[in-house]
Amino acid sequence: MSLHRGADSTRGSGSTSDGEPRSRMLNPFFGEADPVSGMTSAPPTHRLPDGPMPPMTAYRIVHDELMLDGNARLNLATFVTTWMEPQAGVLMGECRDKNMIDKDEYPRTAELERRCVAMLADLWNAPDPAASVGCSTTGSSEAAMLAGMALKRRWSARNADRYPGAARPNLVMGINVQVCWDKFCNFWEVEPRLVPMEGDRFHLDPQAAADLCDENTIGVVAVLGSTFDGSYEPVQEICAALDALQERTGLDVPVHVDGASGAMVAPFLDEDLIWDFRLPRVSSINTSGHKYGLVYPGVGWALWRSQHELPEELVFRVNYLGGDMPTFALNFSRPGAQVVAQYYTFLRLGWEGYRAVQQASRDVACKLSDRFASIDEFRLLTRGDELPVFAVTTAPGVKSFDVFDVSRRLREQGWLVPAYTFPKNREDLSVLRVVCRNGFSADLADLLAEDLDRLLPELRKQPGPLGTDIAKATAFHH
Repeated sequence: MSLHRGADSTRGSGSTSDGEPRSRMLNPFFGEADPVSGMTSAPPTHRLPDGPMPPMTAYRIVHDELMLDGNARLNLATFVTTWMEPQAGVLMGECRDKNMIDKDEYPRTAELERRCVAMLADLWNAPDPAASVGCSTTGSSEAAMLAGMALKRRWSARNADRYPGAARPNLVMGINVQVCWDKFCNFWEVEPRLVPMEGDRFHLDPQAAADLCDENTIGVVAVLGSTFDGSYEPVQEICAALDALQERTGLDVPVHVDGASGAMVAPFLDEDLIWDFRLPRVSSINTSGHKYGLVYPGVGWALWRSQHELPEELVFRVNYLGGDMPTFALNFSRPGAQVVAQYYTFLRLGWEGYRAVQQASRDVACKLSDRFASIDEFRLLTRGDELPVFAVTTAPGVKSFDVFDVSRRLREQGWLVPAYTFPKNREDLSVLRVVCRNGFSADLADLLAEDLDRLLPELRKQPGPLGTDIAKATAFHH
């Protein structure tokens, strides 16, 4: 997230950079009381206005500026849900004033959260769903922090004689992990041990992960659905490599599955894939309710196999309906709307409904990736048959344009398709990534393909790529 800075004093005071009064001619109809009241002076943008204004005037000023944002439905960079049913929006509006942390005051909202945790524990094949523990979060980033904290605390308890001291904990993961894991290691003073990409392997290699583990390893993070290309990491093979490591060395390294996207796709479309609590080494799982959980931004989930995996000293307890309710979160006050929307969506769709929605997204992704593959200038890296996400690069020998040119030209048509370079060891590879979500229909995919067909003749005529700032051509960490 960008760090926003204040403006200079002249702009903040309602003046232009040369000191002249800043004016913005507002539509006279915005003046509710008097449409000819001379509303020619715009309010300052970086300090409080001197006085109030009519609510519709304030609304229109903000609304009109926001029109310059991109269209969320056409944003194929983000994994975040951009469409929900109107009924969900009504429910969210009814609950936006409820503080999720006030479980005594809003016991039914707390109960819906508890039910969602139970449903996810059952979906992810917890040995005893009733004994699983979990919580809602503001997203997978917070959930990852909580899971990492639990891993570190369990490791420190096992190594109380060496920590704190010379021993420095480490976390093993692929270089393709979402940026929240880099943040966790930075904030909680954990050494990140990253397995680089190699050749056509764009995510974590099981044996390479095991080779990086030692007595200071708090865990291994396996990603079910890489943000770089949409591919699943081989969780079962990673666990098997760690099983072999334990047999050789006695080291017992737990696995956390970052299922930000895939944990809400694989249970419905890839039932034979073993990645969840069926693997005894998997101690915790997170997901984003606001991604393929099909809820507007602001909700994630973190679950642990049992109370044993979540150290008791990390859990705070509040009185709930005369009983004891555990809470574990970094954030405190937040609205209950997204949790209520998650429960609504679980009720609304059920297992078969989720399967149908996710299958539709995968079908769109596979069909659209096939369209890209049919064009000689492109080469697919993935085709959307795991996450409904695919990555494509230019074919060898294409000299007139690159993926950054394609991204720029599609943006002219309203499509937001990210172009970026891969990380260490594959920094030579630049790709386009297309995320297909609920709401990105087959019709919209056809329109994107038609726009691509129209712009390609012009791209082919270019003498060469227009160039981009490679330092800024990084992955979209959505």
